[in-house]
Amino acid sequence: MSAETRTFGDRLRGIHAATIVPMTPDFEIDEPALAAHLASVASVPGINGLLINGHASENFVLSLAEKRRVVELARAHAPKDCLIVSGVNHESSLEAAREAAALEQAGADGLLVFPPNSWALAHADDCVIEHHRRIRDATTGPLMLYAAPVGAGAMAYAPSLLERLVADPRFVAVKEGSWEVATYEQNLRLIRKLRPDFVVLGSGDEHLMTSYLVGSAGSQVSLACVVPELVVSLWTAAEVGNWEHARAAHEKLYSLAVAIYRNAPGGRATVRLKACLKLLGRLSCDAARPPQPPATAEELRSLEEALRLAGYGKLLIQ
Repeated sequence: MSAETRTFGDRLRGIHAATIVPMTPDFEIDEPALAAHLASVASVPGINGLLINGHASENFVLSLAEKRRVVELARAHAPKDCLIVSGVNHESSLEAAREAAALEQAGADGLLVFPPNSWALAHADDCVIEHHRRIRDATTGPLMLYAAPVGAGAMAYAPSLLERLVADPRFVAVKEGSWEVATYEQNLRLIRKLRPDFVVLGSGDEHLMTSYLVGSAGSQVSLACVVPELVVSLWTAAEVGNWEHARAAHEKLYSLAVAIYRNAPGGRATVRLKACLKLLGRLSCDAARPPQPPATAEELRSLEEALRLAGYGKLLIQ
């Protein structure tokens, strides 16, 4: 079945890589490096699509013009049948709606609506509904929800709010990033009860195997922009119920997931993803925009050891 005859939900199944945005030393987007990164990751067998302008892409510090350019480059350099989903992330609902319309026009196949970072402190449920409604009304294509980590305060949607969001037929899928197994299963069961057709992607990089065991249509994860073959291997094994092979892939991935996402201090995933790509010789400059400082010597040692445990030792630049 061709990409033209499959639904957006069908095309979401499997592994989609959440990509980074390479920067020059003076923090401008390095377009040639970005084009190479997008093309390289999207060409790996088993990578069915890309999530661009996500958290790993530093979407909260990119301008709308830059986000639009990321979409254009992805459209130009990824394979024709590669599904391109762009994140939408803005504190203002009005600006988020403008952003969504622009990114859709630039060529995104679908949009993932991130909760504004200010919602981590507090929000009224009606604010969340209004934000999503304005993005919905400014666009025509398929939309996705984002279930934020339970550690992100009020940004994580309570079941009663999630139920209201899922009821909107324009939203067809969720990147389930609760990052906690019990909440993941709670949300999965609620969504399946409300809308069996709704696509749930298990996207907590540290517990992908558990998500696949409980139930998942696939993942949009940034681990897949560093070790795409290994993430695909895990999914492929889980999809056919080969849990011995899935566990072996999980064992290789686990230390790397911890080194990138869990190790203190928090909020360093993008810096560490870029550091990994530089260690592997796939990125010449691993700069991230301020206020993020470069990877420390301790972080680099941890990432290098984790990459070795994942089986990428021979590829590391010495």
